[in-house]
Amino acid sequence: MSQYHQKNGAIIIEGHVQGLSNTRSLGEKGIPVIVIDKVNCIARYSKYCAKYFLCPDFIKDEFADFLIDLAIKENIRGWMLLPSNDHAVYTISKHKKELEEYYKVITPSLGIIEYIYDKVKLINLAAQHFIPIPTTQSFKKIDEKISGELQFPVITKGRNGLSFYKKIKAKALMANNETELRKQLNYISKKYFLEDSFTQELIPDNGNNKTISFTAFCIEGEIMAHWTGVKIREHPIQFGTATFAKSTYVEKCHNQSARLLEALNYTGVCEIEYLKDPRTDEYKLIEMNPRTWLWVGLAKYCGVDYAIMTYNYLNNINNDYPSNYLKDVYWINPITDTIYAFMGILKKQLKLRNYINSVLYEKKYNALIANKDFKPFVFYLFSIFSFLKNR
Repeated sequence: MSQYHQKNGAIIIEGHVQGLSNTRSLGEKGIPVIVIDKVNCIARYSKYCAKYFLCPDFIKDEFADFLIDLAIKENIRGWMLLPSNDHAVYTISKHKKELEEYYKVITPSLGIIEYIYDKVKLINLAAQHFIPIPTTQSFKKIDEKISGELQFPVITKGRNGLSFYKKIKAKALMANNETELRKQLNYISKKYFLEDSFTQELIPDNGNNKTISFTAFCIEGEIMAHWTGVKIREHPIQFGTATFAKSTYVEKCHNQSARLLEALNYTGVCEIEYLKDPRTDEYKLIEMNPRTWLWVGLAKYCGVDYAIMTYNYLNNINNDYPSNYLKDVYWINPITDTIYAFMGILKKQLKLRNYINSVLYEKKYNALIANKDFKPFVFYLFSIFSFLKNR
């Protein structure tokens, strides 16, 4: 038997930054890893990636067929599926019963996933369990009366964020007054389904209330391990993806998340995002992701390794769930953080002194560069500059 088949391995689904972190985490423990993605990706260049396969679009049913064919052709029945993409999670959940005949699957059932990916369902569930939420209105018609509780400025998002982004080319649209909102609703209605969007108050930014990510590994709604981080820099500046972040702890977010996860009877890894409202000091729920997230590598560096926890749980290996983790440790994507930080400096959204001070922090985890696994960084660097050159 080849070393490739000496033990159950893992299928890393989407090999971007989080996929790279999960590949390294598992590979360092001697667990064989296959990376699959619909595009070329950085994780395929990791020395811990045994094989890489190009797959169909994650949202299509053909993706589930691809996974089944892969299990048969590669003789990898019993391996773990570890997705890091919303569409992949949805398709795996939709076809969970068939896929479980070939793989170990931790992705929740479709009934749970639909409560998470439909953000209106999620915030309604949160409100039922006394978790603060932004004031929200769902418009069915462009000229529908605006609720007196909804105060400007507001943001409009998709009930399913990834589908909304693909059609609208933005994570959210901000309106400062009714005229702007009506124009945006009209624009959305031409490219998307208006009833599949929703509008919320924009929580004021006082310069300190950054997005908090409470993350956990749960079994049937019980939190077994947890870790919390805060986005310090992101792109775009609002509603964005982290480029620089820090480990922290916020008790209120922990307690609120515990109620939500219990209500969902959730099993697996998740990330729950909050934003502090400076007017009320409440941490208001923004969204939940039933998968690993972009900067999952920082949690591992701090002592909470979600990829290994998931592997051990699915393979009936005892988990040593950590009760604590390192705080005030920083994470950086050196490429995107440099590019978008300097864009922020030029737009006077970020002070040069603050940027220089931040990159000099000693306790910092690099999202791309790792000892003896340098190729993913080289590929990422090349791909970013190729993209910028061709814009």
